[in-house]
Amino acid sequence: MELGLKKRAALVTGGSQGIGKEVALQLAAEGARVALTYRSEREKAREVVQEIERRGGEALALELDLGSLESVKAAVAAVLARFGQLDVLVNNAVRWSERLPWEAQRFEDIPLEEWQGTIHDNVDGAFAAIQAAVPSMRARGWGRIVNLSSGAALDGVVGSGPYAAAKSALHGLTAVLARELGPHGILANVVVPGLTLTDNVSARISPEFAERRGKAYPVGRLLRAEEVAPTIVFLCSAANTAVTGEIVRASGGRPM
Repeated sequence: MELGLKKRAALVTGGSQGIGKEVALQLAAEGARVALTYRSEREKAREVVQEIERRGGEALALELDLGSLESVKAAVAAVLARFGQLDVLVNNAVRWSERLPWEAQRFEDIPLEEWQGTIHDNVDGAFAAIQAAVPSMRARGWGRIVNLSSGAALDGVVGSGPYAAAKSALHGLTAVLARELGPHGILANVVVPGLTLTDNVSARISPEFAERRGKAYPVGRLLRAEEVAPTIVFLCSAANTAVTGEIVRASGGRPM
């Protein structure tokens, strides 16, 4: 299938590793020019850029701090300066708690600063990126926005209150964006991965836990990042002309 991404300009936040890395690589493989952001993993981001360039693509790495709206706006401005346009935005970067959700405190014991920080970075960061990117999309009459969410926002995971609330906010925002921007050729969707076997996740959970958790999904296992990315890439593409304002699972099914 021709995805119509050749020469499109894409920004993938949190693209130095995990799902973001795979999305960046797959967008580049389809001919898109790709900017990817990192917060602390500068060398990993450079390695992704080098891999794309070795394959004949064009890419750049940009530092981005979700906690700084100026940093987010500066990243978008850098993409526009380099490529002259921005057609695709994938809001993948995330602020995690120091704890895994199942290690968290009781809800009534969550510190206010943890709640506020999680909401601010994960919601305001995406807001700033979208607001900065949309003018270029409107001007060209074409654009694709994909916001990454979490199964915690749909199914509930004990201990994930701040994170689930932040991701749920993106669901409502995406529904509004689909209606407001659709007449201008801009489609907006949410993709919901499940617990995905990225390098970071694999380092923090035991093989026994991964096997046990994987059995909760209809496919009977946890997916890898490269299996989640194609759904995102399709929604970012010109081949997608019909899906907007939707919450799309890319998790191996609804966990039981």
